[in-house]
Amino acid sequence: MGMTMTQKILASHCKRSGVMPGELIHAHLDLVMGSDVTTPIALQELERFGLDTIWDSKRIVLVMDHFAPNKDIQAARNCKKVREFAARHQISHFYDGGKMGIEHALLPEQGLIAPSKLIIGADSHTCTYGALGAFSTGIGSTDMAAGMITGQCWFKIPEAIRVTLTGCLTYPCSGKDVILTLIGMIGVDGARYKSIEFSGDGLHSLNMDDRFSICNMVIESGAKNGIFPVDEQTLDYLDGRVRRPFTIAAPDPDAVYSQEIVIDLSRLTPVAAGPSLPSNVKPVAEYYGIEIHQAVIGSCSNGRISDLRAAAAVMKGEKVHPSVRCIIIPATPTIYRQAMAEGLLDIFLESGALVSMPTCGPCNGGHVGVLAEGERCVSTTNRNFVGRMGAVSSEVYLASPAVAAASAIAGKLTVPD
Repeated sequence: MGMTMTQKILASHCKRSGVMPGELIHAHLDLVMGSDVTTPIALQELERFGLDTIWDSKRIVLVMDHFAPNKDIQAARNCKKVREFAARHQISHFYDGGKMGIEHALLPEQGLIAPSKLIIGADSHTCTYGALGAFSTGIGSTDMAAGMITGQCWFKIPEAIRVTLTGCLTYPCSGKDVILTLIGMIGVDGARYKSIEFSGDGLHSLNMDDRFSICNMVIESGAKNGIFPVDEQTLDYLDGRVRRPFTIAAPDPDAVYSQEIVIDLSRLTPVAAGPSLPSNVKPVAEYYGIEIHQAVIGSCSNGRISDLRAAAAVMKGEKVHPSVRCIIIPATPTIYRQAMAEGLLDIFLESGALVSMPTCGPCNGGHVGVLAEGERCVSTTNRNFVGRMGAVSSEVYLASPAVAAASAIAGKLTVPD
């Protein structure tokens, strides 16, 4: 029986010629990643077992991004603990201070992700890296600890769903609309512990930022991972960036899928996920008139340069509504500098928006934009659960950067002209 891209990558990392869905394997890792929130827990586990010898200092990535710059004393303690560990073990890829960026935008940008690699991260949105043809998935801090010590992790081979994309994506739709549409179709558990494999002639209309956004949110349908085939756009992105040699995995013609879904990109309209599930997806037109108090444009889903360009195109010459706080969060220092060089930050500031340092910030109710009781926010982040961004009675609507920007100007949910 043929194998999917994910199954081929997992087979190669456990030195097998083939694997079957449902099998349990131990696989060799290419990279282990943790944040300022999840790494301290992993370090506690290492201390509990008296372990202080790591697998490979060049294959561990530690990013201070969730509550950094530190929002309180506990956040400072956590970062200090990780900082001391990184110094003691000479971790090559430790990102703090001015090097800090949102991890899932930072790692691909820094050339740490390549096709057919196996990456685990103690953050559920580690599935982002499938946009580059890698197998990447989120794990808990205890598995992170084991990975840092052994360079291995266990997996159950997932079944796969094939999503065939046809047609051409047109403005103002973006990758965010694609993944929200898919989650709305299958629900928050429709792909539980399955791989979502994207294919079809519609891929050519998705830029790399679209693909990162799509893979970032497959976890919101319960998926183990999402993965795109490697094409010319992928190779262009990797050129001059990727640090290690790589191979390319392609699905076999007789690969078996548990489900096949076709999405015609040309028929998509801007959508939003209303409170309080990412699957509560409707056309933005059905939410017209809902007043908002905050708009957030950033996060590991949509804080990349094309996202900021899309928002700036809508906001140029306009003013943020007086009742709205609009927060722009470039995902990495490189993106921040590029946005500055292109004049995007001037556009945001002239419009009355706030521009934050690279950080996860309000996405998980951390800082830089936490909501009060009864407030509504339209956000380009990836989750809108009850209390996700602040008070339990607050509401979050998930949408694309273009929709968030247009809504910030209108003071209510809307789409750009």
